[in-house]
Amino acid sequence: KKILKEKGAQPTDLELEVAKALFDIEVSPSSDIKSDVRDVVIDSAVDLEVKNRVALVVHVPFKAWKSVKKIQGRLIRELEKKFNKKHVIFVAKRTMMDKNTVKNGLKFRPRNRTLTSVHESILEDVVAPATIVGKRTRISVDGSKLLKVFLDPKDKDKENMESKLATFSSIYKKLTTK
Repeated sequence: KKILKEKGAQPTDLELEVAKALFDIEVSPSSDIKSDVRDVVIDSAVDLEVKNRVALVVHVPFKAWKSVKKIQGRLIRELEKKFNKKHVIFVAKRTMMDKNTVKNGLKFRPRNRTLTSVHESILEDVVAPATIVGKRTRISVDGSKLLKVFLDPKDKDKENMESKLATFSSIYKKLTTK
């Protein structure tokens, strides 16, 4: 049982395929991350068209995100092997709260539930396992904003990351509409 859905919601074929791949990693004797994969569950999985490739975006419940984050790099490599070189990206399912939380019965809105905080967390999730070392926002004359993100040049998977940069930017745009 690797898929965690709301009551009555049926998983799609892609979600079942991802869940089966996670289960295969969990039961394979040669896998070094099989004990950590036991705690991983998914919320949904979506195929997004990115330029000339297809990227697989896997949404994970926020409660299970800690276990995914520990093994994210190795898990992405394993799943990319299984899904014939699709770019696989894990994103935590986070909730945003609007400014009017006083109406909802809460005294204040937690800082990690703000729109800005959730979008920054999504950016970190998308580029993971690379780390962000800097950000610049460039506002052009016509008012459009361009966010430049600098990734750590000392990361191990640098060659692999450069091929995924277009995927990262388009998926971030689709998830946050920025």
